[in-house]
Amino acid sequence: MEGHDGAYIFTERDYFKLGEPSDMSVDSHQTSNGGSMYNSSVGSNNNSRITMLMHDDLKTRTNTFAGHSVVYKTTAAHTLGDDALSNALLDPRYPTEGLEGYDEWTLDVRRLVMGPAFAQGAFGRLYRGTYNGEDVAVKILERPENNLERAQAMEQQFAQEVMMLATLKHENVVRFLGACRKPMVWCIVTEYAKGGSLRASLSRKRPLSLRLAVKHALDIARGMEYLHSFDVIHRDLKSDNLLISGRSIKIADFGVARIEVQTEGMTPETGTYRWMAPEMIQHRAYNHKVDVYSFGIVLWELVTGNVPFQNMTAVQAAFAVVNRGVRPEIPPDCPAALVSIMTRCWDTNPEVRPSFSEVVYLLEEAQQTITQSVGTARFRACGCLTPPLTID
Repeated sequence: MEGHDGAYIFTERDYFKLGEPSDMSVDSHQTSNGGSMYNSSVGSNNNSRITMLMHDDLKTRTNTFAGHSVVYKTTAAHTLGDDALSNALLDPRYPTEGLEGYDEWTLDVRRLVMGPAFAQGAFGRLYRGTYNGEDVAVKILERPENNLERAQAMEQQFAQEVMMLATLKHENVVRFLGACRKPMVWCIVTEYAKGGSLRASLSRKRPLSLRLAVKHALDIARGMEYLHSFDVIHRDLKSDNLLISGRSIKIADFGVARIEVQTEGMTPETGTYRWMAPEMIQHRAYNHKVDVYSFGIVLWELVTGNVPFQNMTAVQAAFAVVNRGVRPEIPPDCPAALVSIMTRCWDTNPEVRPSFSEVVYLLEEAQQTITQSVGTARFRACGCLTPPLTID
């Protein structure tokens, strides 16, 4: 997609699981350069087609069906196994390069054992594996062969993500282990969170107890407070990008995060509509408070277990948020402290939204009250499934 300054920013952040039925479908909206950016949504069975592996040595064809795009290798592929991306990374015929200035983070692919792919997106795949004997998540991105502009943009995106991950060290931020470049692929390796994404967990189980919901919210708020202290804006904070590791939450996927001093040229469409602040949807100038807005939506998810605006398409949700001031409906018995935090976080006016330092303080106060008085209350039947809005 094209940013305000004419630079192209491509993101591979939205992945879906492979090899099993999924309740995740793909909402798409057109970007300014005529391409399509895909946003995950729930509750739809729309067919989707995602084309990957554009390099001549990694040619594929795709088979399209509801919610998935299966990759088949053709006889043109020179690799020996059945996964072209993985083989391109491990192929000993090609040199392994790191990022200049970050040589200590260069992966030794001889110590990397690749497992199966568990998700894929428009430009790459996520794999489970081990590195030095530790369970890891391996993100492999394909370098476009015939589109120099896109390749340069993705190279910049890769370098940006590596630099951020190498700098950030916090218990609520996913831990970085290394990265490397090969002629046809880029690779980033992080710790593997065995609990999966928060969204997947909420979809499978009954709503969390309020105690656990607030604990998770504090993990997220503390991680975001740390990110903002480095002037890093995540820009796509949502339950899909929050991982469960033990009883802790870790913030992941910095493929679209940007340093705040660069906001003038930020791409407004980056993010996911259901969690996106109104100023981003409207392509207006924005700052770190867009993450606070998204956190308000995530807090609502933690309390209810539901998907925001799940009876709407992503575009309908965006229209409702901007033009009608619609927000997810809060359960009537939700503690007043949490109601206050949600509504302040998702206020239309960014200046009204609290900082994450304040959010942490407010949640710590709410935690004490909830521990003493609310017990194991849970909410799901909150009346949040109103008739769908239309753009008409």
